[in-house]
Parts: sequence; structure tokens; C-alpha cells
Amino acid sequence: MPMAHDNANYWGQLSEIYGANGLLDPAHPLHELALDGNSCTLCHQILKQNFGRPDSFSGGYVIDHTLPIGRRPSFGPYDVEDGPAAIMRNASGYTPVYGPHMAESELCITCHQLYTPYFNDEGQIVGEFPEQTLYYEWLYSGYRRTDTCIDCHFPVAQGGVVTSLTGGVPRSPFMMHYLVGGNTYMLRVFDAFRDELGVVATPAQIEETMGRVLDQLQNRTATLALEASASGDVLTASVQIASLAGHKVPSAFPSRRAWLHVTVTDGAGRVIFESGGFDPESGAIDGNDNDADPARYEPHYQTITQPDEVQIYEPIMQSIDREVTTELLRATSYIKDNRLLPKGFDINLAVPEISVRGAAADDPDFAPGGDTVTYEIALDGAKGPFTVSVELLYQSISYRWAMNLIALEDEADEIARFARYYNAIPNTPTRIAGAQVTVE
Repeated sequence: MPMAHDNANYWGQLSEIYGANGLLDPAHPLHELALDGNSCTLCHQILKQNFGRPDSFSGGYVIDHTLPIGRRPSFGPYDVEDGPAAIMRNASGYTPVYGPHMAESELCITCHQLYTPYFNDEGQIVGEFPEQTLYYEWLYSGYRRTDTCIDCHFPVAQGGVVTSLTGGVPRSPFMMHYLVGGNTYMLRVFDAFRDELGVVATPAQIEETMGRVLDQLQNRTATLALEASASGDVLTASVQIASLAGHKVPSAFPSRRAWLHVTVTDGAGRVIFESGGFDPESGAIDGNDNDADPARYEPHYQTITQPDEVQIYEPIMQSIDREVTTELLRATSYIKDNRLLPKGFDINLAVPEISVRGAAADDPDFAPGGDTVTYEIALDGAKGPFTVSVELLYQSISYRWAMNLIALEDEADEIARFARYYNAIPNTPTRIAGAQVTVE
């Protein structure tokens, strides 16, 4: 809620969300700004002075509040002549100023490199947890030399665009401000409960956004290659994943996960092996230790031989007591982090909060740009030809995160609302990529 948060701070107020004085209370003077979330004028006022420094993270952007309304700058990628600048200043109260820093990753990261506090049993803040580390993931990858956040998440418009309602020359290049992300599940929730949530976007607009998200996930996230052969009574398959993203996959909020769903069918079409199957309603993964037991988690694998072994690319958080948790305010570190690394990622120089954690750190096939997983499957006399299929699946809210939260639904109305939404909207994963081969 950066607009409401920034206004509250300007007036010396606390930007609380819940409760009688919270921003979600319709009587709060900043309620409408809170619901709108972000705006053009907030991002385009941000100064470059602390870009890339830790004090810029977690919403540490700098806006010059000493300037009166009417003299505030609005930074952009174009030089603006005095005449059009005066028109914009009179119409909007903002003066257009050439600011090439609007195209730098460090602008986006003021909010998307995020650290959250964690508490001990006495309720004291005792440290910070790296909840989202997109900047460091990008900075220690090869993409820092070729692409910025904006290159992938703000597609370029075809041709020039007139950027003012009062006219002017077409500007090019112009970045479409779609801010394409990867959360299809919440889009479905917004559409289904639009009246209750106050959603003003039309169903067609939600559908357009869903199409852009799916395009991003399915065409610019990862690819799969599959090789397989049979020898004696064992079928061996090699699944190679190549990451196309400039950060880890999946990244951002740590409830996200991706996994390999592999099936083998015999000559009669019967499934003789399956790893990574799932419940299309709840989103639970068959064989996943974490979905079955909140105190456990599925390890990273180099080789998979059994159906209850599943390759899941995910962050698993641990508490101050080294217990597996999904509670952010109790999370101190990651006990497992085998999310796919971007190309050119420097494992040796990367800062500790983005290091590989768990068994993946010792897997020579888990490397910058992707991973290779071997499946060795006992055929037990089955007859071919065999069909091997693999798909990379993705969820923005994993089953365990949802279940742990829903278990607390009696403690807060907001949790009860989420439980109602989750029970109504199937948590079916999104297919990112797939491959299939036949083995004689």
C-alpha cells in the first residue's frame, strides 16, 4: 500500500492495516489510497540517491517531500520541452524531468528486495529474514549485464505512444505498464469474489491480465528437455530444465513452488510410474513430505527411483528453534532452497541470503541456468513401447502454506475469509513447460 503508507509517514502517522485505526477501515481518510495500492506518481517521484544500497530495500525509496505540491518532479525517460512541461505542471501539479534511473532495476528493488522481522518466544524482534531477494538474485547473475527488471516485466509497445492527454509527439520506446507477475491463483480469487473485495477491473480485464501472466510463465520462464532409454528391466530418463528468468524460479514471496510431474505408461496405456501427481482441488502433491506433515519437507534429489520421491523447487523456512515453518514472523532462515538459479549466477560470490541450501548444494547437476534430474524406473516385466511424459508445474500458494494458515481461521476474520476463498477456488497448478518421448 505504498501510496497510503507514504502519505501516512508524511503526516507523521502510523500506517497500520488492521484494527479500528487501520487503513482497511472505510472511515480511514487514506482508505481509498490504500485500496488503490500503487500509482504512477509515486514511482515516478522516486530519487536515485540511495539506489542499490541496503537502506533502499524494504520500501526505503526516497521522495523529496520538501518540495511543495506543484513543484514535485515526475521523472521519465524523455527530455521534455518547456512548453509541454508547463502544460503538465498546470494540469497535474508535477513537473516532467528527464530521469533515466526510471529504467534501472534498482528502482523496482526498493520494494521487491524485502526483509521482514522475526520474533523470539518472548515476542521480541531478534533479527531480519530475507523474505524476497530478487535484486541479489539478479545482481549475482549474468542478467545484470544484459537485462533489467523492466525489460521482462514491462513489455515494449509496438511503435510510438502519445503519453499526454493533451497531445504531443509519439514517444518510443514506450514500456507498457502491465507489471507482469506470476500469480494466477489470486487473479481467479479476485474475479470470483469481485463484489466482496471491491474489484473494479472488469472480467475481461482480469482475463487479459491472466493471459499476460500465463504467457510470461509458459513462454519466458523455463524449458524442458527429455531423454530416455530402456535397458534390461530398467527405464532411465534424464530431465533437463533450463531457466529463462533473471532471478530464481520461483522467486518472490516464499509460498511459491515448482515441481516435476513425471509419468511412464506401458504399451497398453497403463501408468506404471508417476512422480509429482497432485490433487487438482487442494493442490497437494502426492508423496510430498511437507504436504503430508507440516514438520517435514521433501529433500532435493539427483536421482529418483520411487513414486513418493518428488523434485520440488522451493524455499523451506525454519524457525528460531530450527522447526519447519510457514510463519514469516518466526522464520529465521531457509533450511532448503533449491529454486532454479538464473544463468550466470555466481554461486561462490553470492551473498549468504541467496545461497543454495540443502542437498542441492552438493548436486553437481544443479547449476546456474538449470538442473538435470535422473529417473531410474523398474519396469517389473511391463511391455513397451513406453511413453515418458514430464511437465514443470507451478503454484503461487503451496498447499502447506494454505493449510497452516487455514488452521488459524478462528483467530481472525481475515483468515476466515481467505479460508472461504481457498475452499471455493481450486488450487490447480499452472503448467510452465512439458516434454514427451517414446521408448521402444
